Amino acid sequence: MKDTDSPLVSIIIPAFNAARFIRATLESVQAQTYTNWEALVVDDCSQDNTYEIVKELANIDNRIRCFQLTENSGPAIARNTAIATATGRYIAFLDSDDLWLPQKLDRQLLFMQAYDIAFSYTQYRRISESGDTCSKLISVPDQIQYWNLLKNTAVTTSTVVIDRKKTGLFEMVNKGYDDFILWLYLLKSGFTAFGLQEDLCRYRIVNNSISRNKLTAARWVWSIYRQTEKISPPLALWCFVNYAWRGYWKNKEY
Repeated sequence: MKDTDSPLVSIIIPAFNAARFIRATLESVQAQTYTNWEALVVDDCSQDNTYEIVKELANIDNRIRCFQLTENSGPAIARNTAIATATGRYIAFLDSDDLWLPQKLDRQLLFMQAYDIAFSYTQYRRISESGDTCSKLISVPDQIQYWNLLKNTAVTTSTVVIDRKKTGLFEMVNKGYDDFILWLYLLKSGFTAFGLQEDLCRYRIVNNSISRNKLTAARWVWSIYRQTEKISPPLALWCFVNYAWRGYWKNKEY
């Protein structure tokens, strides 16, 4: 992408006890062929040396900015802290244990600009906790709207880029699956999310993460249907069955 077409991308990275992975995550950002970015890492009161690792990298690369919460507040508050200080037109989300391939931002921004897109996501592969094993390519729909997403697990957080010039300002809701709630909010507001059919991200399977707890995840999703989206019980059940079925097949390899 030419310099004249290179708006700033703000990369939102919440981190909690991420010392094992955060260096590799940030190095995958530094390896981007698209160079006009700022990485906003918010340490959510980690009990390991996550903050020190990020600070070390920030001292070398001034595009990396690190913040530290005084109490453990969860990913939504960490993400909102970063979003509130972000100065980029584009907001890209990246979890602290995931990786981007070098052309991720370049290819995705070209895609968004070419088709006047406000919200995009990409294909990806899963990697094991050690990073040694890589899954098959995870396909994604060409586009997805509100009622489709209620029944789908297609949008993976670390693949998402949003154009704030088109969507306006936004923030996360402090509940489980805060990212899913945001995607639903944007789609309910009239936007369509578009899938870039390119393999540009690595999603790490961390076995003891909260989101890997199936019962907790199910409760979060059901709460979103009933309390956040105010969907009737029969429709919520129909959406949940479809969501769970798609999630099962997507995660079957792991």
